[in-house]
Amino acid sequence: MQKKLLVVVATSVLLGLSGCGILPERTDETQKWSAEKLYAEARGEMSSGQYEAAIKLFQRLESNYPFGTYATQAQMEIAYAHYKAQDQAEAMAAVERFIKLHPNHPQVDYMYYLRGLVNFNDQIGFLSVIYSQDPTERDPKATREAFAAFKALVDKFPNSKYAPDAIARMNYLINAMAAYEVHVANYYYRRGAYLAAVNRAQNAVAEYPESPAREEALFIMIRSYDKLGNLALRDDAQRVFTLNYPNSRFLNPNAGGDTPWWKFWTKSAPKDVLK
Repeated sequence: MQKKLLVVVATSVLLGLSGCGILPERTDETQKWSAEKLYAEARGEMSSGQYEAAIKLFQRLESNYPFGTYATQAQMEIAYAHYKAQDQAEAMAAVERFIKLHPNHPQVDYMYYLRGLVNFNDQIGFLSVIYSQDPTERDPKATREAFAAFKALVDKFPNSKYAPDAIARMNYLINAMAAYEVHVANYYYRRGAYLAAVNRAQNAVAEYPESPAREEALFIMIRSYDKLGNLALRDDAQRVFTLNYPNSRFLNPNAGGDTPWWKFWTKSAPKDVLK
């Protein structure tokens, strides 16, 4: 009994000493790695999809070698790794930190682009590969933020190699914002709030005249004006609708429609730009 008690006491003392930092801790072998080795190992983890492990190694690289090209590259890679891991908050924090620390870095345009991608993927749920729901039915906050991020890239770096893709995504996002207005207009129409339906449909037509959603917005206006008994405005909307969409699917409900415009991103995933 006394022997067991001594063992318990000794174990408690050792644990207490360890907690107080008196006993030496196990050394992290990465502390002695060169910058080249840390970067190579981190990139290896990235290539195999081990993003959390890669982030830790990049953080060690930045900590051990805070000056020079490896440190700044590690900061970019950390942001990219968080993006690949679908950790939006951490990715955005890393992006904003890099832009603040290195506003004139030769590759800062990529960080502006990545900021747009983070919000873009949040808006459409891109990495989940689930397309059963029209993404424009969701809260448009991320849509607007993604558009603003891509616009900042195009405005600040018009000759960036990422600008063409950013412009394509901006066009998509414009369509998404227009379609959101149409969803809201339909919501009001179904509930008999015809004046509110007209207002949201008009907003889509006025602000996004080139969007595919304009067709349905005009059709909602026709139906809403008819319900309101405003035949003059109904006929005006009808003339514009017929002139622009003589073969509209809304005029022939039994006609088969094309693939929804918002599904075109299923054919082209965002490219991995950091290689």
